[in-house]
Amino acid sequence: MKKIAIFTLVMVVSVSTFAQKWTVDKSHSKLGFTVTHLMISEVDGNFKKFDATITSSKDDFSDAIFELTADISSVDTDNEMRDGHLKKPDMFDAEKFPTLTFKSTSIKKIEGKKYQLVGNLTIKGVTKPVTLDLTLNGVGKNQRTQKPIAGFKLTGSIKRTDFGVGAMPSSVVSEEIEIRAVGEFGSM
Repeated sequence: MKKIAIFTLVMVVSVSTFAQKWTVDKSHSKLGFTVTHLMISEVDGNFKKFDATITSSKDDFSDAIFELTADISSVDTDNEMRDGHLKKPDMFDAEKFPTLTFKSTSIKKIEGKKYQLVGNLTIKGVTKPVTLDLTLNGVGKNQRTQKPIAGFKLTGSIKRTDFGVGAMPSSVVSEEIEIRAVGEFGSM
């Protein structure tokens, strides 16, 4: 029995040792969203300041844990007045809730390089589970550092009022917010 316990401990330590951490290359990544305005046009926005990591022990990332933090005050929709409103208490409330976060809780390979990513998204102090579509765009080697790199695309949608963002009717700003992120990650 003692040998089994020692073997199990060695295996757990070994598996955790092989886990590889990847960090986002911010110059080749983007975290954005799209809303529908007045039910006729789309407005795109993004967060200029964010950080993301992946931890995975498998080459195909089928056991990956994704973590992301974005600075709410960095929201940018190419309109200073709208950006200012998005930071106010009725919207993101950037002063009271300066970041949004996401941490995956599971990943499921659908087929090929397509995955379903489930995790907890926290916006404005409200945490809800979300399901997102993830595509592994490819893996390669950074020509400068010779370290492995990987690229991903993430898409999905959330309801803004589930997180207490905006009290205006959906005829003014859509209830559904499309999320789109692309990221290039390098291994540490």
